[in-house]
Formats: sequence, structure tokens, C-alpha cells
Amino acid sequence: MLHAILLAAGASTRMGQPKAGLRVSPAGPTFAAAAVETLRASGVTGVTVVAGAHPEAVTAAVAGLQGVRVVVHGGWAAGQLSSLRAGLATVDAPELDAVLVTLVDCPLVRPATVRRLIETWRRAGAPIVRPAIGERHGHPVIFDRVTFDDLRTAPLEVGAKAVIARWSHAIVNVPVDDTGVLADVDTPADYEAFVRERGRSARRPPA
Repeated sequence: MLHAILLAAGASTRMGQPKAGLRVSPAGPTFAAAAVETLRASGVTGVTVVAGAHPEAVTAAVAGLQGVRVVVHGGWAAGQLSSLRAGLATVDAPELDAVLVTLVDCPLVRPATVRRLIETWRRAGAPIVRPAIGERHGHPVIFDRVTFDDLRTAPLEVGAKAVIARWSHAIVNVPVDDTGVLADVDTPADYEAFVRERGRSARRPPA
């Protein structure tokens, strides 16, 4: 069994408002809802959203979506790995084989990309599977159960990078052409550029 963990616990200080509630377009879903819908469309049936600094905003951003659980992590300020651990502690069970971890500011990953990552993990049995565009690596990242103890014990100040380094010899990087895996919307300027690009993409004729 594979479960998805959507990290949405940060303070969004540079953005000035919770990223989970941003809209992918003026009339579109919130970032959090779009990410959840992508996961569900890719066949992932269980999604846990980790909230922290803005629990009410995160809960509102996924309101009405089926099969979604919101977990409030009081220790969110300790860093992203601490939020991942909060999600893992919530979903871990004997039948859990892996977690798929993604970020709330990666709302435009294609369902086909997520399916490809899952298929690769199932086929290869790799400890970590992640998308890659050239030398750049993005999200979602699949962590097999074999990495769970490392996720629980890695230094918080280093974060999941310590686990990536520990398993670097066995990571499977999946080449993709989906720029959504590299989305990084941290500031109002980033968000303005994101919306402009979304508008241009919507106006382009089909290839």
C-alpha cells in the first residue's frame, strides 16, 4: 500500500499568505486542492495533508474533497522533515509499503507523471524514486518503507537530504518533461509569474 503526504505546514512568510489557499487560476482550485486532485487522478486513494502554521487555511483549502485527512503539526517550525515525520506517524501501519511525499507549492504536476513514478517504484523496488529534468530533481518523491527509520532519525537541521544521501547509490531518477515537478512558488512575484504562465498556456493552441 502507498499513501500520499502533502506538506503544507510552513508559515509562507515570503508569500505573505498561506500557499495552500492560492488559486492555480482566478476561477481554479486552490493549490492544495489541485495537488490532491492530481494525486487522486493518478490512482492514489489515501492523502494526508500536514498543516502547521495556518491550519484553518489549509483545512479550508481542501474542504469538500473526499478521502483527505488533515493533520495539524504543532512542531512545524522545526522544519520540513519534522512535518514529513508527523505525516508518517499518522499513516504508518504494517501494511504500508511506501509514502509519496509532495509539496503544496507543486500543484501542477501531471497525473501521468505521478503514475509513472508509482509504476517505477513498483517495478524497481527502489528505496527512493523521484522525477528528474536534466540534473534537477523535483517532487513528488516516493520513499519506500526501507527508508522510514532513516526519515525518523535524520537530523532535522539537515532534513530529508540526509536520507537522500544515505540512499544515493540506489535512488531511481525518472526522467520527465513535466515542469510542474520543479514548481517553486515562494513570493508574490513567483505567484504572479505562475499565473501569467498559466494564462499563456491556456491560450496556446493544441500541439
